[in-house]
Amino acid sequence: MDELDVDTVAEVDLDDPVLIEGLPGVGHVGKLAAEHLLEELEAETTLVRRIYSREFPPQVSIEDGVASLTCANVHAVSVPNGRDLLVLTGDHQAQTNDGHYLLTEAFLDVAEEFGVTETYALGGVPTGELIEEYAVIGAVNDDSLIEELEDAGVEFRGDEPAGGIVGVSGLLLGLGHRRGLEATCLMGETSGYLVDPKSARAVLEVLEAVLEIDLEYGQLDERAEEMEDVIGKIQEMESQQAMDVPSDDDLRYIG
Repeated sequence: MDELDVDTVAEVDLDDPVLIEGLPGVGHVGKLAAEHLLEELEAETTLVRRIYSREFPPQVSIEDGVASLTCANVHAVSVPNGRDLLVLTGDHQAQTNDGHYLLTEAFLDVAEEFGVTETYALGGVPTGELIEEYAVIGAVNDDSLIEELEDAGVEFRGDEPAGGIVGVSGLLLGLGHRRGLEATCLMGETSGYLVDPKSARAVLEVLEAVLEIDLEYGQLDERAEEMEDVIGKIQEMESQQAMDVPSDDDLRYIG
């Protein structure tokens, strides 16, 4: 296999499409959001490209006993009465710095083939603690994009996220700018410890407002309830451990 292979699965015509990227990252926020988007719009969705690379981990995925080589998938989504979508998903990002650049350039090449001029990268930003209210933090590659996003509830916080945006989500902004593409990164706040469906929903609600699409959240809410159960058990274990810690009096040596 070459360093990069792009397989054409189908060709479709899209109306003023927008690229949506949702690869694994903090809290799996972007991946959850992109996959939910595809599930909700399944009837209008077509797999159009598979992108293979030696920069992905050396493994295969298994479904019903059948193996398939790791890749990224690009789906075209025809949105009734709205802008069409090109949705990028996958189970992995690149393993090296060079690989991130190689793959992001390939993703942008595919996007340009379909006439994409605007990109939304979806991800999470870690808070380091469990949270109740899920804010969405934004970053753009052109300040003309900020006002509309603020109207949709996106927060812009100076130098946050600290350290910048790593991986494909960040490079879509930087490399996209060099190609003349408008690019936005929407990052849902998340603890960073667990898969976070609630943060994914917060990001999708912004996309709904900006792109004027309608989504239901039943399946995502079910996953959120499952994670709440997990969090409850973790908190219960932490409380029990705190109760079991011996006091200073208990630790005194008597003899």
